[in-house]
Amino acid sequence: MGVAAVPSVSADTLLGVYAGAQYWDTGTSGGFASTNSTADFNFDDEGETAFYIAFEHFIPFVPNVKVAHTTLESNGSTLLSTNFEFDGTLYTAGSTVDTVSDITSTDIILYYELFDNDLLSFDVGINGKYLDGTLNVADDATNLASQEDFSGIIPMLYSRVEVGLPFTGLSAYAEGSYLAFDDHTLSDFQVAITYDLIDSIAMDLTLQAGYRDVTVDIEDLDDIYADLSYDGFFAGVE
Repeated sequence: MGVAAVPSVSADTLLGVYAGAQYWDTGTSGGFASTNSTADFNFDDEGETAFYIAFEHFIPFVPNVKVAHTTLESNGSTLLSTNFEFDGTLYTAGSTVDTVSDITSTDIILYYELFDNDLLSFDVGINGKYLDGTLNVADDATNLASQEDFSGIIPMLYSRVEVGLPFTGLSAYAEGSYLAFDDHTLSDFQVAITYDLIDSIAMDLTLQAGYRDVTVDIEDLDDIYADLSYDGFFAGVE
């Protein structure tokens, strides 16, 4: 790709390590199946966590690296309006099933800083998103239960833009990864306002408040079909 040959235009930081954690109040919608007839389930709101660490440097043509880990756990109970089959087990219309979707997302991001100063920073790169999930369906009334596991690495485009307000300690950023390829559509976007609580040569401490939206629409990934959306507000520290 052309981006692989683009060094940083300016360097606000010669060498830096950034680590952050976020708590995400998440609402989940959609469903999953082991065939292309995906069911829609009712999910409870959950509190999710996200952690990340990034290493930035001054070496030309060598990308910066960011690793992020996010939990995507959802539980719910749904009254089926039609028959539903999962992992070879048939759940009939009119029955109530409990569903558990336990997915983790690990992002390995290689990116370049096209701009990096106090007013504007702009990053572009690629993201190898590793999804690892376990999906469960159970009907307590009939003692039926089934489980499917899946995993896979999906390449995505990555970008981040941050705009600062001089002399205020405030800034705003938008960050996201996206892919639409081979019947898979994945997106992971967040926007936030940040405040520099500590801003020194040795260390910065930044508070975050924002909104995040993750869509996982996969077709036949380890025999799993899913159309799940996660969104909600988050608070974090970097």
